Amino acid sequence: MTDGLVAASGGSFTLWDWGVVVAYFALTTYIGHAMAGKQATMRDFFLGGRKLPWYAVSGSIIATEISAVTFIGVPAMVFGAGGNFTYLQLGVFGAFFSRLIVGFVLVPAYYRREIYSPYDYMGNKLGSVARSASTVLFSVGGILAQSARVYLTALILQVVLHSELEWLAGATGVTPFAWAVCVIGTVAVLWTLMGGISTVIWTDVMLFLVFVIGAICAFVTICYKLDGGWGELIQVGTEAGKFQFWDLRSTFTEPYTIWAAVFAATWGGLGAYGTDQLIAQRMFCCKDERAARWAIIGSSLSQLVTLAVLMVGAGLYAYYQANPLQGNALALYQENSDNIFPIFIIHTLPIGMKGLIIAGILAAAISSLDSIMAALSQTLMSAFYLPMRRRKIEAQRDREADYEINEAGEDARTVRVSRMFVLGSAVLLCLMAFVVSYVRQYYDGILNLALALATYVSGGLFAGFALAFLPLKIDGRGFAWSSVLSLFTVFALSWHQPWAKIVCISAACAMLIAWFILLRKRSHPTEARERFVLPPWLQTLTLMVGLALMVGICYRGYFGTETNANGEMSFINLAWPWNAPVGSAVAFVWGYLLAGRGAAADGRL
Repeated sequence: MTDGLVAASGGSFTLWDWGVVVAYFALTTYIGHAMAGKQATMRDFFLGGRKLPWYAVSGSIIATEISAVTFIGVPAMVFGAGGNFTYLQLGVFGAFFSRLIVGFVLVPAYYRREIYSPYDYMGNKLGSVARSASTVLFSVGGILAQSARVYLTALILQVVLHSELEWLAGATGVTPFAWAVCVIGTVAVLWTLMGGISTVIWTDVMLFLVFVIGAICAFVTICYKLDGGWGELIQVGTEAGKFQFWDLRSTFTEPYTIWAAVFAATWGGLGAYGTDQLIAQRMFCCKDERAARWAIIGSSLSQLVTLAVLMVGAGLYAYYQANPLQGNALALYQENSDNIFPIFIIHTLPIGMKGLIIAGILAAAISSLDSIMAALSQTLMSAFYLPMRRRKIEAQRDREADYEINEAGEDARTVRVSRMFVLGSAVLLCLMAFVVSYVRQYYDGILNLALALATYVSGGLFAGFALAFLPLKIDGRGFAWSSVLSLFTVFALSWHQPWAKIVCISAACAMLIAWFILLRKRSHPTEARERFVLPPWLQTLTLMVGLALMVGICYRGYFGTETNANGEMSFINLAWPWNAPVGSAVAFVWGYLLAGRGAAADGRL
């Protein structure tokens, strides 16, 4: 595939281009190392000492949000049949509204005390079980969403390193795709271990600048290559409806409507920007509440980058109307529509410029990977390792009255364990990229795939914050169950194959078995009535109703069916932006009904 792409495009990746790639990575690595500072404590490693400027944090948020998926997937979406600018509605309305709410509501709540993640906030309010549940939920969502980015960039790396990867594949028997994933994972681990979150943020700033420069240069090149220049691009794009912004249809099965943007995307954005550690961790690196608010609201400028890559997509359409794809290039585009921008880069861009854009794309994937590795490592440390370590130290003090902690040694140990978590997260994410290669066939483009996977948990995470923020006087026992129910409900909305039905039934049975086992360990019925929002028998019935609805959604689907060209029938699914409101409603309602009264400081279920 990769050899065919390069040959079909008639382009090449020269030594000058490689020089640009190497120079970019060397400069970025140097800046990341220079700005990292001393990494003596967990506060330094995960919060950057809370001294990073808001504009750097804002640039890092933009780079994390844009990623290689947007840079490659958005032009492909606009280029394709029926593609237009309606995707921009999600950012102009939903993302902006949600950023305002996060900045003025969630950020003040987080800055009342020093915490490392939104899950620490939930744990302080609802008990340690809520911290554990939200950490697991975030980990699942982060792995799903970011593995799609690793998958896409591995495909692009196969184009650039086709001969080298083919040689490695022939010598080792390992596929070129696997080698590409290993290269991405290795560089991401090195960047993350070098300086923690400080390195991640400053390398993201460099990436943001490359995105902007690359998109502008690609667009200018397209205009220059067209005989009619800018005017021809506008004319061709207008006639094809590429610049359509508004979609006022009242439907729940299309992702880019005004209603999905205003309601669903705003709701989903509260989870993505406010409770997803991938973004929230950056806000915690600011020195105070005001700086964090500026950082998250200022990141709304990401829509200018999105607009730039949308224009690149319209330009690609105009260019290939005048210079149609032919031969192997056409076949490769038909095989995978996400190839269109890489085909253009290799074939058309001038020497040096293609190196810069490829460097930006590769760095985007690595940035996404090191960001999620840092976030996963931090949340897992806070939720599991640190409590275990504190219990061990307390037990040691009970045995030895004169036992004293070596603070410097303990800090060094914590940073060392953090780095081990980073390495483990990298391995898991790279393995998941192979799962994404299978799932990709069920989605219309890599952009929709990556965004849809992120919504599996974003609604549930925001529900966890709402349960903690509102004066409900409950603990986190209910959320421990409802977060899982929420995840599988969104899964049931998205998948209806026989294997998906088996997954849903198995999950329902496992949850019921666990529920009855834990129910037997609870207090006497009289005490339980006082401790729980609902009587235990009614809570059991409530959980059973939720599980039955989840399984029923997977079997039935609620938006009709359609038949493809091969005569195969499939379900019409709820558009992915609405996954977040549905997941949030399930997690909140069942989280309250299955909860106990007051704070569960011991974290028991």
